[in-house]
Amino acid sequence: MAKVYELLEEEVWDGNTAASHALRQAQIDVVAAYPITPSTPTIQNYGTFMSNGYIDGEFVLVESEHAAMSACVGAAAAGGRVATATSSQGFALMVEVLYQASGMRLPIVLNLVNRALASPLNIHGDHSDMYLGRDTGWLQLCTCNPQQAYDFNLIAFKVAEDMDVRIPVIVNQDGFLSSHTAQNVNPLMDDVAYKFIGDYKAHNPLFDFEHPSTYGAQAEEDWHYEHKAQLHSAIMHSPTVIRKVFKEFADLTGRKYDLIDTYNMEDAEVAIFAIGTSYESAKVASDTMRAKGIKAGVVTVHVLRPFPYAELHDAFQKVKAIAIMDKSSPAGAMGAMFNEISGALANGKNRPLLTNYIYGLGERDLTQVELNEIYTLMNEDVKAGKLTHPTQLFIGLRGAKLAFN
Repeated sequence: MAKVYELLEEEVWDGNTAASHALRQAQIDVVAAYPITPSTPTIQNYGTFMSNGYIDGEFVLVESEHAAMSACVGAAAAGGRVATATSSQGFALMVEVLYQASGMRLPIVLNLVNRALASPLNIHGDHSDMYLGRDTGWLQLCTCNPQQAYDFNLIAFKVAEDMDVRIPVIVNQDGFLSSHTAQNVNPLMDDVAYKFIGDYKAHNPLFDFEHPSTYGAQAEEDWHYEHKAQLHSAIMHSPTVIRKVFKEFADLTGRKYDLIDTYNMEDAEVAIFAIGTSYESAKVASDTMRAKGIKAGVVTVHVLRPFPYAELHDAFQKVKAIAIMDKSSPAGAMGAMFNEISGALANGKNRPLLTNYIYGLGERDLTQVELNEIYTLMNEDVKAGKLTHPTQLFIGLRGAKLAFN
């Protein structure tokens, strides 16, 4: 039996440490992983916990991230609780197998510590890998700080393993800005955390020889479509379970979460949408602008997949202009979040002015000066009744300014 880890009511952890403790408390049967910056400490910490007797499960070191997810798929199909962590290029190497995991409805939890994708090579954070995972059939949760990195890992296991879901879950956190930044975190004690998640209930495990199952079967035009439609339906209906688990977690800890989070939005006329640590930066700017008489608000998502269209539609019904922040290269289009939120607002009565801001690629700093300028420019747009600039703007860029209509 694993030793009990002695925790304080309040710890000082970075996001990687917070995530690794949540994995430890989940009493995972198999973690298979290959280290990559900036997610390495999550796995390194987990290995240390095992070496010191705090973990009973198996820790498998493999030769690549593709192999890591392949091992996770095999272990989950066999009937175990399974998790891993990765970033950036490692995540890109995993992508082929991500579709296998979701198609087989295996409730694996993946910590994705967000980092830029090459080329050029960059070890720092942006949301390129987060966006890469949008269509893989995994649920995606987004965190803003180490406390949420801890909380959402516990929540992820409970959601993924629910018999009405049975879909793998990605837990995103910003590389370095969250993963390597120490903050106060209030953890649950080991027994309380495990009780919240509950015992693992295998579903059609390969090792149940009395009830044989098939995984990875071939399905051509006769049934492929139906499998994909059923997975999509399960993803779109998963918020019922996600909200139930959020409520159970709030009852246990007092920390309340929902599909989206808002700040100063009750009477906001201009709003910034941003994911991850940028949400917390934008909250500071919102207060600054309100002191200057501009009714500024902020919105983020905690659930990226399924995308919370109805919730965002409702959140933006009173605003006159929205700055939609995309921390990933748009590569020939409007940014991904710009397109998603445009879809959320397409059939609504309110038609706010929309601007797409590309920012922070490779972890270029997002400053309070820039956020204040965004709010100021939106306020000018509202006064003019139209955009006074191109639809897509790159901010914080050295050299010639870039903008596209």
